[in-house]
Amino acid sequence: MKNNMDEIPSGGIGIKLIAKIADELSYTGTSDGRNCLSIVKYYQNVSGQVPPQDSTQAGYFKRGLDVINSLNRLKEQRTRQSERTSNQPLEKISLQVNTDISAVAQVLGWVEQLDNLPIPEAVWNQCKLAMIEGLTNAVRHAHENLPLETPIELEITVSNDRLEIKIWDWGKPFDFQAKLTEKLPETSLFSWDDEGFTIKDVL
Repeated sequence: MKNNMDEIPSGGIGIKLIAKIADELSYTGTSDGRNCLSIVKYYQNVSGQVPPQDSTQAGYFKRGLDVINSLNRLKEQRTRQSERTSNQPLEKISLQVNTDISAVAQVLGWVEQLDNLPIPEAVWNQCKLAMIEGLTNAVRHAHENLPLETPIELEITVSNDRLEIKIWDWGKPFDFQAKLTEKLPETSLFSWDDEGFTIKDVL
């Protein structure tokens, strides 16, 4: 597989890959002249589930436990509903990097502080991939002719049932919807199927 990221073709592939991962995706201009790519991924937080009881328990004792467990589940569902309604994030972090492809390593180190949150591993890995694709697009395309010192800002907000990534750049806006509908090149190194995203090996 190619290790040099600059050798990987990227004509619209990054945005289309992000669209495959995201449940909600938008690209908008801001009042200060920047562009904001917003990537939202929903998931089910399973950390509060009650573990199943041993099926060998019998009689009144088991029925009593079943009632208690049902009440606990109901209470937890109401608590989770209330938390969703309040929309309070569990964690919110931000980072600013230069227009440099080597910032990928810095970004991957930065997101490690969220590894202990109750985010399903598959969802978390997809979101990391989407964020790196968004950063790479900003470096290669949005900031192509801008100085290295031009900042790219990243923000991750984790809530009880969703994760949102925002990436701000100072580049010239592009036709986001047209990019999403472009056909990928036949020689793409990327593929997506029911198993997820893969990078093909190239000799």
